[in-house]
Amino acid sequence: MIEAAFASGNSDKLAELRAVLADWRIDLLEGYVPPDETGASYYENALIKARYGRGLAAPAFFVIGEDSGIECVALGGEPGLHSARWAAGVDQADALLERLAGVRDRRARMVSELVCLSPTLEEFHTAGVLEGAIAEGRRGEGGFGYDPIFIPAGFDQTVAEIGERWKERNSHRGKAALALILAVEAATSGVEPRGYASEGAVP
Repeated sequence: MIEAAFASGNSDKLAELRAVLADWRIDLLEGYVPPDETGASYYENALIKARYGRGLAAPAFFVIGEDSGIECVALGGEPGLHSARWAAGVDQADALLERLAGVRDRRARMVSELVCLSPTLEEFHTAGVLEGAIAEGRRGEGGFGYDPIFIPAGFDQTVAEIGERWKERNSHRGKAALALILAVEAATSGVEPRGYASEGAVP
């Protein structure tokens, strides 16, 4: 079993990773204080967190850093990297609905990138994308963050309505975690991973 520390203070994200990384023992990083996210990409911010965590975690642990965001076509890709911080002090999903009030083009996507550092500092970088659109209003009680306003492509329901079982492997974060499993297994077995690049993954 792989033991890992998640360089985050977000228990909801931890639960999503645990659901996919079922054969890993993963917990929030003890003593975690969010480092400054100064990267110019999801990858760079995830790497900042992973490197920070590497300095705190037990030497035998893998360390995972993650960065994610929601990108709206009508807003030129915003809020993107700033999805967790752009509407400080208010509900971000409600703030995004207000910003898109009256906008006809609701297309959007959710992006997650993971950086996992092994005990020997080998780096694994994976990503996942969930395409869809922004609803006209909040719907559903499940999930967190932007889930109540995001409708995945091919669905009429929001992620919050569809439920956790579907979300585990089909969300942006779920896809990135599945790709991480394949990448780490390939590195430890010496076999080139098949399907390593999940939809939207960065090789």
